Amino acid sequence: MSELKLGIIGGGQLGSMLSTAAKKLNIRSVVYSDDVNAPAQKFCDEFIFSDYNNKEKILELVSKVDVITYEFENIPFETLNEINKLKPVLPKPSVNRLIQHRLAEKDFINKLNIRTTRYVSIEKKSDIETLEDFLPGILKTTTMGYDGKGQYPIKKIEDLDLLNIDFSKGYILEKLVKLKKEISVIITRFGNNRYEIYEPIENTHKDQILKYSKIPSEISKKIFNQSKDWAITIAEELKYIGTMCVEYFIDRNENLYVNEIAPRVHNSGHLTINAYNISQFENHVRAVCNLEKISLKKISNAKMINLIGDEIKPYRENLKLNDNEFLFDYLKTEIKEKRKMGHITTLI
Repeated sequence: MSELKLGIIGGGQLGSMLSTAAKKLNIRSVVYSDDVNAPAQKFCDEFIFSDYNNKEKILELVSKVDVITYEFENIPFETLNEINKLKPVLPKPSVNRLIQHRLAEKDFINKLNIRTTRYVSIEKKSDIETLEDFLPGILKTTTMGYDGKGQYPIKKIEDLDLLNIDFSKGYILEKLVKLKKEISVIITRFGNNRYEIYEPIENTHKDQILKYSKIPSEISKKIFNQSKDWAITIAEELKYIGTMCVEYFIDRNENLYVNEIAPRVHNSGHLTINAYNISQFENHVRAVCNLEKISLKKISNAKMINLIGDEIKPYRENLKLNDNEFLFDYLKTEIKEKRKMGHITTLI
């Protein structure tokens, strides 16, 4: 039995699946969350409930584990940095700080000669009024946005008058591309030029929330290779340790753009649990705990569907699954509209 103990900050479904992967590797998991009903407490070995600025509780977490990781990006940098002085935090807190800020993230990507959509910093409403060539676009908060939160589609200047936007926050305006499709590439980096990378996953969103993912993605060989090469370049430049995801847009002219980087395991990678010999979650645990890197082998093509809100109900009432279908119920007690409640992966 391994003596390793892994701390996981954040108690959502990603924390649940990381805890499950850790258990498979005989690693004890301690989840820390500010949500008293965090679903991950049903999957981990120990659960600590407190806010992310409670120094006493943070020290309790640190005392119980050997290494700490996190399952979502919006954790205060100061908290991660203080923990890192006592026990290793992976990925590094500096990575999280960069990616927490959309403007800094886009600047970083562009400096690597990797294409993003056109973007500009916005400080006040009048800034947008002079930028008609950026419309149609999407106005995003520079921090604290996910699953469509803090995002405002703007087709024309007049749309601003219909939106109640608090310009005391920082924003970034991104010009929309003529979108053909969206893909993501998940990579786990173990160290210098040591990584395992999954094939590009094709994604479909509904109401700005991921709804479907599938492999193989229907893309050209050029896009297949370029998306993987860019993910490797980004992971190497960040000196990243663990699993991360690069989300991409493909436009109608077959141009590839980085949309954003997720410094963690990713929703589109849930299908790796069934479609590969090693899931994105197990690879993340292996990397942050400095365990053996095992070569990836694809077992099957697959598609995944997110179960949002009430969509989980029939499955909780024993809806029968086929042999090639795998249900993951996140065991969230409260069903809410637009809340990810579970997913189904189908091997094809």
